[in-house]
Amino acid sequence: MSGRNKTRPLVDSFGRRVTYVRLSVTDRCDFRCTYCMPMDMAFLPKAEILTLEEIAAIARAFVARGVTRIRLTGGEPLVRRGFLDLVRDLSRLLAEGLEELTLTTNGSQLARFAGPLFEAGVRRVNVSLDSRDPDRFAAITRRGRLAPVLEGIAAARAAGLAVKINMVALKGLNEDEILPMADWCAREGHDLTFIETMPLGLIEEDRTDRYLPLTEVRRVLETRLTLVPSPERSGGPARYWRVAETGQKLGFITPLTHNFCESCNRVRVTATGTLFMCLGQADRVELRDLLRAGGARALDAALDEAMARKPRGHDFVIERRHAPPAVDRHMSMTGG
Repeated sequence: MSGRNKTRPLVDSFGRRVTYVRLSVTDRCDFRCTYCMPMDMAFLPKAEILTLEEIAAIARAFVARGVTRIRLTGGEPLVRRGFLDLVRDLSRLLAEGLEELTLTTNGSQLARFAGPLFEAGVRRVNVSLDSRDPDRFAAITRRGRLAPVLEGIAAARAAGLAVKINMVALKGLNEDEILPMADWCAREGHDLTFIETMPLGLIEEDRTDRYLPLTEVRRVLETRLTLVPSPERSGGPARYWRVAETGQKLGFITPLTHNFCESCNRVRVTATGTLFMCLGQADRVELRDLLRAGGARALDAALDEAMARKPRGHDFVIERRHAPPAVDRHMSMTGG
């Protein structure tokens, strides 16, 4: 694809420029987090998943059109065979306009991957960590153990990776860990982002039982900390605050209490090559077959079509019990 396409940035019909792509490499995960998927989750046949070469081709197409940030996601990206080879391949794009290549992980495999990831060009990782209590962590993840995750976080820091902790706020589960998590992250030098649970995919629980508005999380934090609004933006949906006492950065992702769509600069590509222009809408553009049949030219045209169809915003709402999810696909299938 010609470098001249960087003069044709990806701009949707509302004038928002897309510079950030979340690219899923697998729908599989070694955890079964209660708010994310059912215990008996049925994963896709491997034959439907993009090859590593196809993932790289899609990434190159986006970078050629001005995308500057790629986040690799899953499922759990580190369980994908050949993942490091993909990272090494994509790191070449850092010399072609890509400014950051990063990933989101549950941390279970991070201890053995941290050093190689840094060597391959990754400088920052997001680690999902909803509890630092071993029993509670096991209950939330249903298959996870806390110790390997903490070892992975320590290994990441030792390797030179910046670590941001993502904590989903869960009513009746981890409210009492809000301040302790902030304290621990401050001591360890980790940024921390709180996330509201999102109505994606059917799960065993009713999400109204676990929905904790981040207005409540802020209220808890402000019982002891002074939060100062920050103009900083990371390219994602988080809005940031600084803790006056420590300088710590806290992020808040609020798809329900504060719609963040007006500044949306991102799209998601699933592990099957489905491009979702909005996390909370079902409209999509299928890239895999276009890439296989028409190569880079067909892929480039598909990105134009996607920009024309990107919606103004999502329709997330959690307001009544037993309501169906806003979108029936699970986060692990969308790209976390």
